[in-house]
Amino acid sequence: MSVELLQGNEACALAGIRAGVRFYGGYPITPSSEIAEVMSKELPKVGGVFIQMEDEIGSLAACIGARLAGKKAMTATSGPGFSLMQEHLGYAAMAEVPVVIVDAMRGGPSTGLPTKTSQGDFMQAKWGTHGDHPIIALVPESVNEVYHLTIKAVNLSEMFRCPVVVLMDETLSHLREKVEIPDEVEIYEAEPIKLPPDKFLPFGEGTEKFFALPPYGTGYRYHITGLAHGEDGFPTNDPEVIKKNMDRFIKKFEGAEDKLTDFEEIDTEDADILIVAAGSVARPCKEALNWAKNEGLKVGLFRPRIIWPFPEKHLAKYDGKVSHVIVVEQNMGQLVHEVEKIFKKAKVHSVTRYDGELITPEEVEEGIKKAIS
Repeated sequence: MSVELLQGNEACALAGIRAGVRFYGGYPITPSSEIAEVMSKELPKVGGVFIQMEDEIGSLAACIGARLAGKKAMTATSGPGFSLMQEHLGYAAMAEVPVVIVDAMRGGPSTGLPTKTSQGDFMQAKWGTHGDHPIIALVPESVNEVYHLTIKAVNLSEMFRCPVVVLMDETLSHLREKVEIPDEVEIYEAEPIKLPPDKFLPFGEGTEKFFALPPYGTGYRYHITGLAHGEDGFPTNDPEVIKKNMDRFIKKFEGAEDKLTDFEEIDTEDADILIVAAGSVARPCKEALNWAKNEGLKVGLFRPRIIWPFPEKHLAKYDGKVSHVIVVEQNMGQLVHEVEKIFKKAKVHSVTRYDGELITPEEVEEGIKKAIS
């Protein structure tokens, strides 16, 4: 293992390449632009392709096409560009094409605060595109986690044949920290198709996960569309066929909780107050834990690294054990609504900041004081 000093965006790009990404289609946007810059320099060195597209819609479209041609693909953007990508995010979900989208969140809405931090895209990652669809979203806390969760995002996308979002933010994008670079990393590669071409059905029963779409040009002919479709990929209006295929989306995550659950717990064993925080805001929350100890308060932290699917079952075990839950976010309150659905016995509080500046430990401490007063 080696240790390097990396910027968050640099760590993200290098991790994507390490995970096997060989195509990057993107459009520069603050605060994610350095990801594209690093990709443009490093991808050609490993036989990959970088292309700057005309906009974010084209960027994700190019990535979908590249993946269908057999190259692991990734793009990066920020809030306004992520909004533009939503149509093709839905297309990737419906067509079940693996692709990774990195969203370096900034203040919004609209142009908002290009150089300031935010967590305003939590819900956009889940519900930004229309319809019911599978989605996975990871939220790193440090530059070191940016590196390792980007690799994990590529692996999960390939495993579950669906778009995966890495929700960074401006704080992490431009922060420089030590990153532990392992000598070897686990890279997921789906088993190649063993069926003869005339027996192959790209959306048949059992293809929900751990199943590779054969690249175009390798002898397998199949249809890809954003329309509702049957097992062969061709459009249909048959209600039974439509329902069966939509149910396959749900099956993607069934029995795979071990791969789709990732969280950190600190001082939660005997906690009376539980802080829930994801991403960079967990850092000041950890500072607040030290203050709470000195004050004699029993405060713990639950930090999900994967927020979609939301870790409902793992949070629910604290209902009845803690009296207060404090959800800390860099927005006007988004994840707090998911937490409120879970806790019936504990009182849920929201601590937020949304002016572009990172929340401070003192603000978290004040939130704890208000909760227990």
